[in-house]
Amino acid sequence: MSDELNAPVQLSARHLTRHYVTRTPGRLRNAARLVRAVDDVSLDLVKGHVTAVVGESGSGKSVLARMLARIVKPTSGELILEGTHIPARAKRTLEYASKVQLVLQDPYASTNPVHRVRHSLERPLAIHGAARADLDALAKAALTRVSLEPPERFLERYPHELSGGQLQRVSIARALCVEPNVLLADEPISMLDVSVRLGILNLLRGLCDNEHLAVLYITHDIASARYLADEIVVMYAGQIVERSRGTALVDAPTHPYTQLLIASVPDPTDPTSAALRSESHPTFDVAQVGCRFAPRCPSAMDVCRTSDPPDFQVGDGHVSHCWLHADKPEAVVEMALPERRREGEPTKR
Repeated sequence: MSDELNAPVQLSARHLTRHYVTRTPGRLRNAARLVRAVDDVSLDLVKGHVTAVVGESGSGKSVLARMLARIVKPTSGELILEGTHIPARAKRTLEYASKVQLVLQDPYASTNPVHRVRHSLERPLAIHGAARADLDALAKAALTRVSLEPPERFLERYPHELSGGQLQRVSIARALCVEPNVLLADEPISMLDVSVRLGILNLLRGLCDNEHLAVLYITHDIASARYLADEIVVMYAGQIVERSRGTALVDAPTHPYTQLLIASVPDPTDPTSAALRSESHPTFDVAQVGCRFAPRCPSAMDVCRTSDPPDFQVGDGHVSHCWLHADKPEAVVEMALPERRREGEPTKR
């Protein structure tokens, strides 16, 4: 695993927010609902480091990834790419795309079924200025990087002639063609057979360790996040509710939502074990005042329903967004920003 304290930050998000206005068909025009898909999210993607974002469907993970790729424009906030500040509403440029690439969940939906693999690899190379004479060699090199060998065997195939795992490797190779520094992987294994998932995870880990890419790994599978990631971030209803370096978050979760996520994973050694329960719907029953998880939380208190909790530092690099830690003397309110933690500055008390 990489040393986060010494590695440079490739891409930072500061207070990213994305709100949508939805309207119910058949109702008055002013009967609108504000959906806070992502709300005040800050994180760093570090060179040679995997950051996993975990949460159930509707938590805002994919919207966050698309904002980092600048496919979706934030409502507010900013991005910092290698020290350069990028305003929220700035347009996506070819230079930015060459440094930050996105791999989508479904490889069959993200590749053109009427074009061969060669076209999928050579087209982005040509768009980013590669010489025509070099396209064939560069495409073969990209396939070799993702362990599709010999590359000649795959270049002339169509997407439907490949397995899901092979096509996802082609998608990753396509992203790597332009030599990015940041790779955003949005649930890259969820559409694949269990037998090939480990190969994709090991490929992402290898890109970090051997080629020093900064990787964002979006997933709803907290077990794979523990296996792969240097840092795990848990999202619920657009907010970060817990984050930790290493495996501490999975081994000793402190937020009730994280505990529910882990308890929902079947235990083959004890199929009758009792798990924490939540009676409310995960998507539509979100608190508008106070803690958003309060309607589902088995430990909710009165303060949870009236005030949004701050971030409490509950361990070394371990932060929890929960009022349960307010009475603990070791907890620190208002965690420092990630770059301040790396510089060794004291956290505000």
